[in-house]
Formats: sequence, structure tokens, C-alpha cells
Amino acid sequence: MNAVSDGPAAVFKEHRELLFGIVYGMLGTVADTEDVLQDVWLAWERRSHGDPVEHPRAYVVRVAINAAIARQEAVKRRRETYIGPWLPEPVMSETAPDAAEPALRAESVSLALMVVLESLTPAERAVFVLADVFGYAHGEIAALLGRTPASVRQIAHRARSHVQARRPKFDVDPTVHRQVTERFMAAVSGGDIDALLGLMAPDVVLTCDGGGLGPAAGPRPLRDPARIASLLVSRRFRRHDGLEVQFRPVNGSPAALMIREGRVVGVLMLDLTPGLDRVAAVYAVTNPQKLSTLH
Repeated sequence: MNAVSDGPAAVFKEHRELLFGIVYGMLGTVADTEDVLQDVWLAWERRSHGDPVEHPRAYVVRVAINAAIARQEAVKRRRETYIGPWLPEPVMSETAPDAAEPALRAESVSLALMVVLESLTPAERAVFVLADVFGYAHGEIAALLGRTPASVRQIAHRARSHVQARRPKFDVDPTVHRQVTERFMAAVSGGDIDALLGLMAPDVVLTCDGGGLGPAAGPRPLRDPARIASLLVSRRFRRHDGLEVQFRPVNGSPAALMIREGRVVGVLMLDLTPGLDRVAAVYAVTNPQKLSTLH
């Protein structure tokens, strides 16, 4: 790409999806991500009036990362006063079959992984997202963050070790994942508690984010299969009062969208055990403020 011949708007548009994916991976909310991207655009537009930038993509990525790191503290403070469990804001996933490059899949971080990333330091999270989600080399990350390659390697090792300890990496067949999700929702919709218990692992965890504005499971995640099954069949996840359930990819994984009168009122996502035959975790988002961008 020629930074001289392409206008600043065209350059920014070309890299916007990549920037969204990186910043969202670091912050976990769409509104904060969009605010950061607006700051990046203003910085890029001002910079474009000076001497030509040799590597525009590296420039806007560097600005985005620094802006996201600076914003993380404010985001963290908001979560300290959040009502009930907090989950990242769900985002609809890229569905194009030819989107092979990770950078083209802006929502490539699963909700389960995003929860783990919340426990990393800002630097660890930035390095992990760049290296493990978007495939940046340690040398490239070092240049973007103003660190040495050796320092980046150490940070990457710490981040990966932490993530691996809390969420071991294993391959999940999307077809199997969707089938389990559909069976799970069929049991919920039919009020079949026995079927739900048969699908869930003994140590299953339900995290329900209502934010004080939507149905929730309580102030903390639930860890009892019987209580989880009972709660799910008694809440708005059941198909009644005009509630429709659609299955669509969210955050790169199959998800069930609960829709009433054309509006998404809940999203449910499952995390499977390494054997893929049981549900290890249930993530439900019912906070309407986190569902407004889903359609």
C-alpha cells in the first residue's frame, strides 16, 4: 500500500477490522473499543498531514495498542462497581469461509478465553493478543510496544503459561460444538432437567451477566449442576412469550441468541470439556446494554 497515494480515510478503513480485533481483545467492550478507534483515527488523520508514513499499518496498530493500554485502568475501575459477574461484551463473528487470515476475523477470541485474559496485566494481554490471536512475531511486537524482543518473549511466556493453566488449549470441532449447543438449548426450552444434567460436567460453572438490568444467576457464578439446570429452565431462556432462539457464531464460537420482538434479549455460549462430551461452563449475557450491537 502506498501511504502517499491513499488518503488517510482509505488507509484507516483498510486496517479498521484488524484494529477493532486487537483493541476488543484487550478491553472486552465494544463501546470502549470504538472510542479507542476514534482516537486512533484522529491521531492518524493529524499525522497524515505531515511527512509520509512508511508503514501505516504498524503506525495505527501502535497507536491503538497504546490507547487501549491507557484505557484499561478506567475499564477496570468500572468493573469494580459492576453488579454481579462481569463478562466481555459478545460480538457477532466473521462468517466468511475464506477469511483465513486471523487479522480478518476481528472477533476471533472466544468468550471463555476473554474471561481468562481479564486476569493478565495490560502488557501481558497486549502481547498475548498480538502474538497468539493475530500472529505477530516477537520482534514485531517489540517494535510496536517499544520493548526489546527478549522482554516480549518473557512476557509472552508468562501470559501463555497463565492462560494455559486456567484454560488448557484443545481443538473443538465447530460442528460438535453447535450440536451440543442445540441439544442444550432444546433441553432448556423443553424444561428437561434430566437431559441438562446429562449434558453437564459435574463441576460445570454458570456465569450469568445481567449487570443489574437483566435476569441473572446471583452475585457469583453458580457451580451446582442441579441448581444451574433448575435456573435455566425457569428463566427467559425457555421458549415462551414469543421468545425465538437462533444459533449463530458469537466470539468465534456457536451461540444461542434469544430474540423477542426482533431484539436480542440474551446470549448463551457453552465451553466444552477436552473430551467434548460434556459442558464445562455456561456463559449467559442478559445485560441489554451488552446486547445492543447484536442483530
